Amino acid sequence: MSLKCKRRKLIMANRSSNRAAVPEAKGALDKFKYEVASELGVPLTDGYNGDLTSKQNGSVGGYMVKKMIEQQEKQMAGK
Repeated sequence: MSLKCKRRKLIMANRSSNRAAVPEAKGALDKFKYEVASELGVPLTDGYNGDLTSKQNGSVGGYMVKKMIEQQEKQMAGK
């Protein structure tokens, strides 16, 4: 496989990674994202958010993952 072909596959893989594993959960994930942003004081709005820093956006995503892991651990522990 040529380098050009490998790059193309990598680019295509990155594009598809921004999709929900369960499309039906997209609305709930969006709602959760705005709740987390509000908790953290990040002014996330529906639409353009290009004025936010990568640190602000990363904190929202990171905290979402942390809360989802905590919730799953509780569920697995039967609590």
